[in-house]
Amino acid sequence: MSAPLPPLHLVLGWADWLDLFGHYLLLSLMSVGGAISTTAEMHRYLVEQHHWLSAAQFNESIALAQAAPGPNVLFVALMGWHVGLNAGSMAAALLGVAVTMLGILIPSTMLTYVAAQWGHRNRELRAVRAFKQGMAPVVIALLLSTSFILAAAGREPARDWPLWLLALASGIVIWRTRIHLLWVLALGALAGALQLV
Repeated sequence: MSAPLPPLHLVLGWADWLDLFGHYLLLSLMSVGGAISTTAEMHRYLVEQHHWLSAAQFNESIALAQAAPGPNVLFVALMGWHVGLNAGSMAAALLGVAVTMLGILIPSTMLTYVAAQWGHRNRELRAVRAFKQGMAPVVIALLLSTSFILAAAGREPARDWPLWLLALASGIVIWRTRIHLLWVLALGALAGALQLV
């Protein structure tokens, strides 16, 4: 991970915090497949539109949360933390964590609870089975958009072809074999340590 960048020194008013909360409420309802599937929209909103985070802070939030034990939704808390720190205080950082985490968790948790109960009661209906099968391509597309955002940050795809080849080979190995994911991750880490990719 690179050295931390200096804070962006934002000035956020209550309208900005409410806008951030409202945006994460909407993202929560789009987060089919988990919050990670909406990172492309988070990047557009936080980095490109409002400039509340730098691209490095955005990527480091995801990388740190994915590397740490626990639920992967913690990257949302780290993004809120960085927005608050960029606004200039520890209190704002804590507010950022609360705003983003409550925004991403409340709607999807309530919707999941209600839908799971209804779906379980009606699991034999054709519409329920069709919905489950139809959501698979949507989740895959959202996850692919996330991978492109993270892969493109500060990289040149033409020069990084070994990295793309490794990612493709890893995906095929995970899909077509019974090799445990941790072995594939370990081999990828070894390839990175040896500077092969």
